[in-house]
Amino acid sequence: MPGPKNLDPSSSPRALLGAELRHARERKGLSQEALGLRLFVSGTFVGQLEAGTRRLRPEMAPLVDEVLGTNGFFERNCEASNKSRYPEHFAEAAEAEAEATAIRQYAPLLIPGLLQTPGYAHAVNRAYDPTAPEETIDEWVAGWMERTRLLDNPTTPMLWMVLDEAVLRRETGGRAVMAEALSHVADLARRGRVIVQVLPFSAGAHKSMEGSLRLMDFEDAPPLVYFEGPSTGRLEDDPATVAQLRFTFELLTASALSPQKSLALIEQVAQDYAHEEHP
Repeated sequence: MPGPKNLDPSSSPRALLGAELRHARERKGLSQEALGLRLFVSGTFVGQLEAGTRRLRPEMAPLVDEVLGTNGFFERNCEASNKSRYPEHFAEAAEAEAEATAIRQYAPLLIPGLLQTPGYAHAVNRAYDPTAPEETIDEWVAGWMERTRLLDNPTTPMLWMVLDEAVLRRETGGRAVMAEALSHVADLARRGRVIVQVLPFSAGAHKSMEGSLRLMDFEDAPPLVYFEGPSTGRLEDDPATVAQLRFTFELLTASALSPQKSLALIEQVAQDYAHEEHP
């Protein structure tokens, strides 16, 4: 059997590295759980590495080579598989997002990245780093907009977004930018590309008041949840944690306005911004 080849970063390196990991593991006669024990991670994590939904970290690669007897292959090719145009804390989540079959998200403060317009993304990125050169902001926005190409597929991934009413009311980038951004969200909802619900202020206290949540499902890998904070982010695959947060999302959808009423509110607020009226 020919040995594994070095990876070409232009041809989905994480997927190729995952396939090589699976082949090497099977040659050793190890299950995902058995390999996970040797690597001090869960079998679920090994499965996600093989499916290309998680990154092989550079510090883990030498141990993988040692356990599987792959003569430094994973250490040599790990760097290529980890290249990303996204910030380090978000890169793994963005790459997992691209492989997801369904994404459910609660956004308490801003329009989710997949639904943003360039103007809105520019305002958000400028707020993140007020002193960054304009060309740097433009590069970040280009990366942001690259993510939205997921919506070119008319059905996959399935998107279900719950937006706190604060997302609609916080004027980000000015009234014209908000009018365009909310009209874009409404258009996606009208076309059936995304299910959008608004959690109104009148709903009062709810189960996710401490922050956002994002759940991702995959065809050939266990689900993930992504936790995000200022310049930080973490993926979690613990089944109990994922199940608990899935229940949280279900409670949020139950407290939110229906998709029809949500669409009407989004369009109303967009019109208010467009006509320079106060919501």
